[in-house]
Amino acid sequence: MRTIFITGANRGIGLAMTGIYASAGDTVLACCREPSAANELQALTHKHSVTVLPLRVDDAQSVATLATQLSNTCIDILINNAGVIAGPREKQTATNMDFDVWAEAFAINTMGPVRVMQAFLPHLQRAKNPKVMNITSQLGALSLNEPALHAYSSTKAALNKFMRMAALDLKKQGVAIGLIHPGWVQTDMGGAGASISPSVSANGIVKVIDQLTLKNTGSFWKWDGTLHDW
Repeated sequence: MRTIFITGANRGIGLAMTGIYASAGDTVLACCREPSAANELQALTHKHSVTVLPLRVDDAQSVATLATQLSNTCIDILINNAGVIAGPREKQTATNMDFDVWAEAFAINTMGPVRVMQAFLPHLQRAKNPKVMNITSQLGALSLNEPALHAYSSTKAALNKFMRMAALDLKKQGVAIGLIHPGWVQTDMGGAGASISPSVSANGIVKVIDQLTLKNTGSFWKWDGTLHDW
């Protein structure tokens, strides 16, 4: 079976994906900021091959420490799922911006996935068909003209561009990279009024990851498997 590495695995989509992969018999390395507080995630360790690990994607030392700890591990799929909304809507507009929160969001949403991917590239290269899937958002698509959540949207747009370029670079090393919009999901970030559950989103994402290959590396999908405009 495969080894799956997931960031932000303690709740929402990350927790749902952990459950899906674990139930399928895969080994899941489930990462979050505070493992001791991740009760639902910890419960999965009693039934499945799930290891809960501490990781702050915005902390270079945290990422480096975990990469060293897992230095002999082969990772088949790395899922960059951890993210933040970048503060309240009214403080991330064209006329009002909380720059400190915006910088923090870039550290987590944009630089975090890059830092994790780079640190665990040696682990991925041990796999036969290594894959990196990045949970992004349609709000990061330049084709979507919707003036909302300017800080959050810009962090995802930057992630999209970086990973699009990285896909070209890493194709030569046999690593496939994808980006996916998870839908409007009923999570702390999406809100209770969102249109789909974490389970529905996670199942869709897992199916798309199964379809990710070196032939379609660098693609931007929606959770339902259709391609998303850039």
